[in-house]
Amino acid sequence: MTLAPSLRKKVEDTLALADVRIGCDRPWDLVVHDDRFYTRVVLQGSLGFGESYVDGWWDCAELAQLFCKLLKAHLDQRFSINGAAMLAYLKAKITNRQGKLRAVQNVRQHYDLGNDLYGNMLGRWMLYSSANWEQAANLDEAGEAKLDFVCRKLNLRSGQRVLDIGCGWGGFAKYAAQKYGVEVVGITLSVEQASLARQTCSDLPVEIRCHDYRELNERFDHVVSLGMFEHVGYKNYRRYMEIVRRCLKPEGLFYLNTIGANVSGCCQNPWTDKYIFPGGMLPSIAQIGAAVDGIFAMEELQDWAESYDKTLMAWFENFQANWDKLKVRYGDRFYRMWKYYLLSSAGAFRSKAIQDWQIVLSC
Repeated sequence: MTLAPSLRKKVEDTLALADVRIGCDRPWDLVVHDDRFYTRVVLQGSLGFGESYVDGWWDCAELAQLFCKLLKAHLDQRFSINGAAMLAYLKAKITNRQGKLRAVQNVRQHYDLGNDLYGNMLGRWMLYSSANWEQAANLDEAGEAKLDFVCRKLNLRSGQRVLDIGCGWGGFAKYAAQKYGVEVVGITLSVEQASLARQTCSDLPVEIRCHDYRELNERFDHVVSLGMFEHVGYKNYRRYMEIVRRCLKPEGLFYLNTIGANVSGCCQNPWTDKYIFPGGMLPSIAQIGAAVDGIFAMEELQDWAESYDKTLMAWFENFQANWDKLKVRYGDRFYRMWKYYLLSSAGAFRSKAIQDWQIVLSC
């Protein structure tokens, strides 16, 4: 038996454990266009799986459902021992991949891609975290419901001063200032985000800074962070919590929204690290608990994994519907990469391989 057939059988047998087949017509089955796919997956794991999709070596009608099945069967673990994964692990252990200088590079690689991309994907509030679909009929309603949920959990009152760590394009700052009469200081390392956020909030008591959280040393009534903690890194969790505590007034609350992992780790899969969120990683409950130990009391924790699945599918629908406006600038290869990112993420939440935590902390 030659190398290629043996590798093909290895991949086919492994996929079968998740009830995924090659060449069949179910929506989650794979169609392989290039037999080099098998070698690449066996040797490179998740990196090879993702890169071969972007290269057009395979397709699947329902990527989100494919990843839901793969992750429910824990197949990611079967291809986790390879050179790319080991290199990512060693980098995370030896260096601080989220130090101040590196953090700027990491953030700008993703968030400075272009405000046109995010504007055509995220909806009215430009909210780049899970929306609240409990009573919402569409993404804009769900985004507004999420923002109002956060404001109510913080018990915002007119005249209070709120810090938004990782403020994105200013959606929370705009909503909180308009609806609750608070002053907001938003910080981001993304030049593109800051530019649009300043325009969006120009007539409101909102200040947007290109600022690292480690530089903060002033007091606020409350602190909020929606989808930024995934960029902090496990080596910096404790310091991050100490800084937030330093910034909070004694009766203040901290609303932390982060995607979370079921198992403590130090890095993410190599494909996501290389192409989507360089230096990113998902915290576990154990890691968050250790970081807040003796600093904060946990008032509340909710998991919105199901809502994030639905949010990602809505983002993809917008991205797909608006692709004609974007394709000249971004190109077909980007389309496949971004589709893979959004739909594989939806599948990860659907399978409960990852969670989305809404956490309220008090001093």
